[in-house]
Amino acid sequence: MLSEAQIDTLATHLVQGLITRGVILPKADEKDLIACVVELMSENFETEARIDEEADRVATEEARKDSRLDVTRLRGMIRQRLAEKKGFTL
Repeated sequence: MLSEAQIDTLATHLVQGLITRGVILPKADEKDLIACVVELMSENFETEARIDEEADRVATEEARKDSRLDVTRLRGMIRQRLAEKKGFTL
């Protein structure tokens, strides 16, 4: 997961790049836009981390029941299904 400083830097670069290229014409202050993007990105990373944790837990439980299972592959499949259920794009 990215640190808050990294997320802030990424959001700043994104917003300033969109403004510079004329992709967006901001109706709000640039700092407010950056703060909004930081909040959205932080929420996104937190949601992805929760999905990963749940996928790890479920995959580990299932692997204990059947040692023939490929835990890595199973984790990926569970992660994808959990994301779909939550309407989250990985």
